[in-house]
Amino acid sequence: MPPLRTHRYVLMLGAMCALGAFSFDVYLPNLPDVVVDLGTTATMAQFTMTFMLLGGAAGQLVIGPLSDRFGRRRPALIGAACHVAACALCAFAPSIIVLIGFRTVMGFFNASVGVVAMAVIRDRFVGRDAARMISRLMLVIGAAPLLAPSIGGLVGQYFNWRAVFFVLGLYGVGLIVAMWFGLPETLDPSRRLRRVGSSFAGYGTLLRDRYFVALAMVPALFSVVLMTYVIASPFVLQEQYGLSKMGFALAFAINGVGLIGGAQVNAALVKSFSSSQILRVTAPASLLGCAVLFALGATGAGGLISVLVVLFLVLSMQNASPANAAALALTRHGERAGTAAACLGFAQNVLPALVSPLVGAMGNHAWAMGLVMSTASLCAVIVLVVATPLYRHGGAAALDRLPPDLSPADVDIG
Repeated sequence: MPPLRTHRYVLMLGAMCALGAFSFDVYLPNLPDVVVDLGTTATMAQFTMTFMLLGGAAGQLVIGPLSDRFGRRRPALIGAACHVAACALCAFAPSIIVLIGFRTVMGFFNASVGVVAMAVIRDRFVGRDAARMISRLMLVIGAAPLLAPSIGGLVGQYFNWRAVFFVLGLYGVGLIVAMWFGLPETLDPSRRLRRVGSSFAGYGTLLRDRYFVALAMVPALFSVVLMTYVIASPFVLQEQYGLSKMGFALAFAINGVGLIGGAQVNAALVKSFSSSQILRVTAPASLLGCAVLFALGATGAGGLISVLVVLFLVLSMQNASPANAAALALTRHGERAGTAAACLGFAQNVLPALVSPLVGAMGNHAWAMGLVMSTASLCAVIVLVVATPLYRHGGAAALDRLPPDLSPADVDIG
């Protein structure tokens, strides 16, 4: 097995985690073109994003337990190959309904790559080491919003929106090559669950752990914040505020810099502070930023510049709370890391898929985007206050403590 902290290994895991995000973001600038070319509505075009999330949610539930039974490599390689096939089908979709269906299939198989990457991290890391590793991955994942819309805008401008799916197919091919040569099997056969049925039965164990459920909901709610921005921003910034396609791509890239920077700040902070200590501060801070964004959108104060500045600040905090909450949740169940990662991924797919389209139903206005983002942040804070001991005396230390059922192998960080 190669050293797990090498830059090349982190890059590969980050690229695996970023497959779903890249599949989203490279397609975003072309949503208005999809509306015109397929003779549909903005809401139906947004459903190509929503149903991809739902497909990803279903894929998480299936692939996670299978990776606990059969190992990590095989599900990831099969999923990446099926992603390439789904890209080819999307490129030739004759109608919006068919495109929605193929995007759902794409989301399902993308999930296998992402959930395996998270399970690999849990196979080898726990606690603040896991939080630091996840934050390092955010440097790679952050390249998706930084580069993908610009790539998608250029491809759509010089070719058409269908050509975007050939770009996604090439991404999948590159990922297959990287995993074939660079992804070791991190789940020893002696630690695999013996039957597929027992793998799926692990969901019951996870759902009975109230702290795990609460901590899994926090990244999901902050995913609503991020995905609401991702889905609504093409319409808010281009149609309401008049940005061009390339202007939108530039704004999206700048916010991607904020996402990357926030992740790296978090990676530095976990060296001195525990995951729970950081989470206790960043969750309310995100709520405050989203509330300001809602107020700006509702009043029109400051115009486009003020909205862009606050968006940058809000998005800069979005990788801190999810990374630390996910690390705390995964640490509790090292014996079924794939299933636990699947639960996290499922929640982070299905909740945004159900909630973020509300912005479109409210007219794709800036105030609607801010309202949905504020509500999701508020719910995350409420979950932490009510369902975890995070804000109680000594509660942060209790969450950081490793569960007693972890074996020495589970706490070995290589």
